[in-house]
Amino acid sequence: MPPFLSIIIPARNEETRLPRALGQVFAFLEKQTYTSEVLVVENGSQDRTLAMAREFTGSFPGLRILHEDLPGKGRAVRRGVLESNGKYRMIADADFSMPVDQINRFLPPLCTSDISIASREAAGARRYNEPGFRHLTGRIYNFWIRSLVLPGLQDTQCGFKCFQDGVAKNIFPRQTLTGWSFDVELLAIARRQGYSIVEIGIPWYYNPGSKINVLHDSTRMFLDLLQIRRNLRRGVYDARP
Repeated sequence: MPPFLSIIIPARNEETRLPRALGQVFAFLEKQTYTSEVLVVENGSQDRTLAMAREFTGSFPGLRILHEDLPGKGRAVRRGVLESNGKYRMIADADFSMPVDQINRFLPPLCTSDISIASREAAGARRYNEPGFRHLTGRIYNFWIRSLVLPGLQDTQCGFKCFQDGVAKNIFPRQTLTGWSFDVELLAIARRQGYSIVEIGIPWYYNPGSKINVLHDSTRMFLDLLQIRRNLRRGVYDARP
């Protein structure tokens, strides 16, 4: 039988943070009554992320390792979600800036939405140790997102999102972006397809070591938003994938 929950962790150059994340995730999952699997999707790493992840398969039953030659977080997430088997499929950042005990808040019976996304702005959310400049740039980017693509969603960029399996199978094949803006595109596709999206306020802990270059990637991400907007207007996401 397919597992109830699949957790997909994209990992590029994460040899220092991945061991701790896997330890936390499996310690949490061992206490749950539902079945689960964890997929680590390594893509384009220049360190020992892939080798180290494979070493952990002997210690953690239910761990699967996928390898992508090309970089791109969106590419890694898409592959992991489409190759997972869970009734609910959750993507999670390797730094696990959200405590693992929050995972059940994204699942029934606590949440029954088609898509649930972690939010640092929704009711009950709290940020810890985040530099002011990082917070400011994030809010500016979210203003662009709300203005151009997704009005009403306060925080689309937190790296923890959960999809029902039928929803995932429908929207991920329609995905066209493979970089940092992939999740904005997915949520835009989901809204276009009529799926419900709920934001869940979480405690969020800032961890140094972000892969985002504020100046370079902000420009790229803004251009991606314009592309998503054009795709919506042209009906690109309406066609059968």
